[in-house]
Amino acid sequence: MAVPPVNPSDRLHRPLYAIGLRLVAVICLAVMFVTVRLADARGVHLIESLFYRQALALPVVFGWIAMTGGIRTIRTRRIGVHATRMAIGMTGMALNFLSYILLPPAEATTIGFTMPIFGTILSALILREHTGAHRWAAVLIGFAGVLIMVRPDSGHFPLNGVAVAICGALVTASVSLVLRELGRTEHAGVIVFWFTLLSVPPLGVAMLFVAQPHDPATWGLLLLIGVVGGIAQICLTGALRWAPVSVVLPMDYSSIIWTAMLGWAIWGDWPMNTTWLGAALIIASGLYIAWREHVRARPVTSPQ
Repeated sequence: MAVPPVNPSDRLHRPLYAIGLRLVAVICLAVMFVTVRLADARGVHLIESLFYRQALALPVVFGWIAMTGGIRTIRTRRIGVHATRMAIGMTGMALNFLSYILLPPAEATTIGFTMPIFGTILSALILREHTGAHRWAAVLIGFAGVLIMVRPDSGHFPLNGVAVAICGALVTASVSLVLRELGRTEHAGVIVFWFTLLSVPPLGVAMLFVAQPHDPATWGLLLLIGVVGGIAQICLTGALRWAPVSVVLPMDYSSIIWTAMLGWAIWGDWPMNTTWLGAALIIASGLYIAWREHVRARPVTSPQ
């Protein structure tokens, strides 16, 4: 295992530390996505961004595992499931990267918040999990937030960008189904390591067709994408060692603040009022779904 097991009661002893880690992760992700947009403006191909995101993050992830659980902890007997998680995860990452290229950062971030909504739908359709009226109401409220923000008849945002962002959220939600299966036998650090490692060879083959020389500033952007992406993965995983998901999850929604500030500072893009209103509804929907998951799980876990 990549991370030593922590007694659940011990996690609650450092909730502020966990929140801090999650905030660092969210800020790193905001920087990464905005940097992908900057790199695209300098002629970097999408596959290049994906390759360097994974290849440069690999030493960061490997070093973290070596300093925590040790190298031997990356052993796995479920390489096929890891490969499936990699294929779906890379598809989601590609769509998410592209959404930040096609849309203003704040709007791409907001649509990404629909991931828990799609997760609820997929859990009901694929896993046949019981989904009550409360969570279906939250799903409808979340989609209402998307419609308010996008306003399809207004022409404020390219519909192809909106479609890519929604598909990215849907694919990312489907990753959670695979992670549930992997999580039964694999620790988080192992999952992160194999996702990063297995993605490098296919991306390397694709790089044979799109790789190109860049100036030092562009190489700096690619280095930043990989390093902050690796740090984000580590912090996301580390936060869950010290506090439950219900404590750290709300921090994810602060990304709308960081991306809005970065978008304003770099491109002068400030979200419209409808974006903030739609984001509020989508965030409320996601938090309510998470709370209902916590409530439904409590009777099962409390006797243990």
